[in-house]
Amino acid sequence: MKFWLSLVSVMEIDQLVPIAKYAEELGFGGITCADHLVMPTRIDSKYPYTPDGEVFWPETTPWPDPWVTLATMGAVTSNIRLMTNIYLAALRDPFTAAKSVATAAVFNEGRIACGVASGWIKEEYELAGIDFHTRGKRLDEIIVAMRALWTGEKVSHRGEFFNFDALMCPAPKKPVPIWCGGGSKGAIRRAAMNDGWLPLPMTLAGMTDAAANIRGLRNAAGLPLKNFTICFAPAEPVTERVMAGAKAIDIEDIIVIGPWIPSPWDVVQWTDPGDDFSRLEIKKKAMKRYAETVIVKYPQNGS
Repeated sequence: MKFWLSLVSVMEIDQLVPIAKYAEELGFGGITCADHLVMPTRIDSKYPYTPDGEVFWPETTPWPDPWVTLATMGAVTSNIRLMTNIYLAALRDPFTAAKSVATAAVFNEGRIACGVASGWIKEEYELAGIDFHTRGKRLDEIIVAMRALWTGEKVSHRGEFFNFDALMCPAPKKPVPIWCGGGSKGAIRRAAMNDGWLPLPMTLAGMTDAAANIRGLRNAAGLPLKNFTICFAPAEPVTERVMAGAKAIDIEDIIVIGPWIPSPWDVVQWTDPGDDFSRLEIKKKAMKRYAETVIVKYPQNGS
């Protein structure tokens, strides 16, 4: 198993680098960072993943550039994987997106994965001057353009949104895997056509059905299942039954939201009553307890 530590909820950005370093020491296999290009001061769009459509994070939540953040984490680590979960690539042009990912990959050879999705905040797209309603098609084309630019060769691209003849260096020595997030039909189709899927938290039963569906889409497209990664963010306690079930359906990448955050799904509390979650030592304590209780039981798969 590979356990990815999600840092989507960390307010204290000065702690991100020491958290990454400690995560590697504890045996986490990867780190993920989230992304917003800019946060509108007024959001009328409804968050699709809560019953009332309201977001659960404060409006002052920091959203540092994920590729600068991951590259900085890479400078103090050696083996841990580094991934966006997720990167709103459609808010950028293909050159900005491709260059950011490629530069991080060059400095952290073989450790970078690019997780993308189209996003949900209409007002964020409006601030960037980009049509919200075509964001899915725009993202699909940007993925094609990025893959071409990452070859380091001269590229001639003609598409619905972009037309260019260009050469971009530096180029990563190995192809950067692109994993796609989201649960809509379009998002699942996009994931099936690329290198992996980053779904929302779900139960093992839901994951079993979803994994069969997305693999069926990939098979129907004539694409191999080898090296196609499905991540699993359990929306239930991480028990031996759940881990065995995930392994039985060939899922070995587990997304773990910072264990210092209270979760309705945990059967074990990784912090103590009264702990101040803003303190680095409390986060480290929770990470250590999680590693010693869960990660130690499931060796890395080496991927």
